Order: sequence, then C-alpha cells, then structure tokens
Amino acid sequence: METMQKTVITVTAAVNAPVEKVWECWTVPIHIMHWNNASDDWHTTTAENNVHVGGKFRSRMESRDGTQGFDFSGKYTKVAIYRQIEYTLDDDRKVLISFESGENETVITEKFEAEPTNPVELQRHGWQAILNNFKKYVETSEILEILHFEITIDADPEKVYKTLIGEKSYSEWTSAFNPTSRFEGNWEKGNKIRFLGQDADGTTGGMISRIKENIPGRFISIEHLEMIKNGEVDENNPEMKMWAGALENYTLEEKDGKTIFTVDLNTIKKYESYFRNTWPKAINRLKTICEV
Repeated sequence: METMQKTVITVTAAVNAPVEKVWECWTVPIHIMHWNNASDDWHTTTAENNVHVGGKFRSRMESRDGTQGFDFSGKYTKVAIYRQIEYTLDDDRKVLISFESGENETVITEKFEAEPTNPVELQRHGWQAILNNFKKYVETSEILEILHFEITIDADPEKVYKTLIGEKSYSEWTSAFNPTSRFEGNWEKGNKIRFLGQDADGTTGGMISRIKENIPGRFISIEHLEMIKNGEVDENNPEMKMWAGALENYTLEEKDGKTIFTVDLNTIKKYESYFRNTWPKAINRLKTICEV
C-alpha cells in the first residue's frame, strides 16, 4: 500500500468483543448508521454495503443541522471474512483494514492514504474518532436485534413510496400491527413524527420518532426516540433505554418494472417473535394495496 507519492496514515483500536460480532457491526448497513460519525453533531443517514470483491459501498455522512454532507464511497478489492478488507475510494485512495482476533478481543487496524487537502493530523484524528465510536458502540451499546423482510411488488417505486407514507394508505398497511394505526406529523427529513394507535383498553400508545433520511422513491430511515403511553411521553419506561436510537429502514429498488421492497429494523429480543409474525402480514397488505 505505501507509496512514495502518498502518505499512509494508521489508526487502531482494541475492541472487547469476539471478531464475529465486530465483523457484523462493521459490515451490516443498519449497524454502520449507528456508529459511523466522528462527533455527535454528525451522523450517517444512509448506508449501502456489498462486502465482496468488486462490491461497492456508500455511506452518506451529514452534519445534523443539514448544512454539510458528503458521500464516503468506493469499491472492495479484497475481502477475507473476519481477517482483512481492502478497498479503493472513489478518489482512488487505497484503504486496508485488518482484524486481529484474540480471546474476546479484536484489534482493528486501518491504514489509509491521506488526501492532499487537509492536514495529516486532522485526517488521523477524524478516522480515529470514528474508530473509537465504533469501539464504544460494540462494547457499551445495547446491541439491538436486526430483522430483515423483503417482498416484490408489481408496481413502480414511486407508487410504492406514495402508498407507504400516504395518510390513509399508511393506516391500511400498518393495520397488521394495530387496527387504529396512524401517524401525526410529516415525513420530511429531520422532522419528528408520532406513530400512534389505541391499546385494547382504549388508551393511546406509540413512538415519537425522527425521519433520519427520506429519498423519495428510494429510501426512508426512521430513528425511534421515545415511547408514548396514555397519550404522553413514557419517561419511566425502562425499555426506552434499549429502544432509543433504534432504526427502521425502508429500501425501494426497481427491477423489471417492479419494486423490491425491503425492511431492515432494530428491535429488542422481547418483540422479535411479534415482529416476525406481523411484518410479513404488513408488507403483504402493502403489496395488495399497491397492486390494485
């Protein structure tokens, strides 16, 4: 990797977790969206990752106030599962990442070619800060379960997208979760939105969430923030500490005039069985509505 023309910067971190867990958190897009930021005033709004030789990746990194943003993207040139990754960024810089597995510890070392615009130490600090954030995420965060659901809908992505978020159609397809399901607010990026429904005793419950990303016809990411009980924020619910920051991502991909609709979401173990039962029903209702 090291050449006479380019400076190679090295950052490293020892993560107190087995390499299998480290690899999953490093490569799965919904995990990447949780840790891929150097400071709290930045975040990753969408992530795509095809981890194989020739596969492409892209993370959209933005300031939380929406004033700055860029794509971090490239193509994989080497993938050795649990051991090593090499890729070339879109600006032709090379990156090598190694994973050294020990007893319940994984040492990650990143070597990357510096870009010519910013000082070397600034670049080192930024990459180290992201790596430190990854270490913190793996070691101290309550790692939520990840569920994946997928369906092919005989309609174009634009129609599916409009059906997903339309006030009436949203209530129809999400009735699989609650017959009174609805939302209050709008789906614009950065806005807070309430997802509500009546419980069996007639009280209103649900979630307060933020639209983390909304790319019309392509992608929506919802970040869950707080729980609602009896129509009010349930500040004393211990489950909220586990739920806070959970993501619910919708991806729409056009293929042969149809839409491949996928859902990737975080959940706590308690609700895994419930969601595995209800999400297939919900996306089948979405399919039926869209194909009418």
